[in-house]
Amino acid sequence: MRRIARRYALALAVAGLMALGAESAMAGAPAATKAPAPPVGVAEMSLGSATAKVTVIEYASTTCPHCARWNAEVFPEFKRKYIDSGQVRYVFREFPTSPMEVAAAGFLIARCAPPAKYFDVIDALFRDQANMYENGVAGPTLLKGARAGGLSDAQAQTCAQDDAAMKLLNDRVQRSYEVDKIDSTPTFFVGDRKLSGEQTLTALDAVIQPLLRAR
Repeated sequence: MRRIARRYALALAVAGLMALGAESAMAGAPAATKAPAPPVGVAEMSLGSATAKVTVIEYASTTCPHCARWNAEVFPEFKRKYIDSGQVRYVFREFPTSPMEVAAAGFLIARCAPPAKYFDVIDALFRDQANMYENGVAGPTLLKGARAGGLSDAQAQTCAQDDAAMKLLNDRVQRSYEVDKIDSTPTFFVGDRKLSGEQTLTALDAVIQPLLRAR
């Protein structure tokens, strides 16, 4: 799996994206800043009601330790409080960080799974990330993610070699970088507020609650 993934690091370099995500944002981020809210399309990878009053967009990478920690420590309660209650639509946008070839392979595999299993794959990749770094081998983690999505090992290999899917990933990431001005992970948009770095639930509450109360 590592050999296949390395091929896609080259594809990202050709697209001019290798400089995008070498660093992920640290915890203790500054207060939210105003920025144009990125438009949300109908084909986004999302959870929650499409008619929810507030949309929260997260730009993240499955190889970003800060993203994995947020997924484990904050996301479950955020989901229970806001997504499951119908108050927030959560949109996940793929933004590969180093090692980018591994992140890209993970995203390709997640996109190959049935749509209802996409977030199961992402969660599995986050949860096994520490093992990947400790062992220095990405293949087992990628295959765990694939199995969480109901894919066989052979299907995972095929997904990671999908040139058309890789081009679409390149296009999405390039748009995030050039149009949405994303340069680190995790980055969040809550309406027109941009928050960089890990966010506590309290920090998100401070931005979300006024939007929910507004007419």
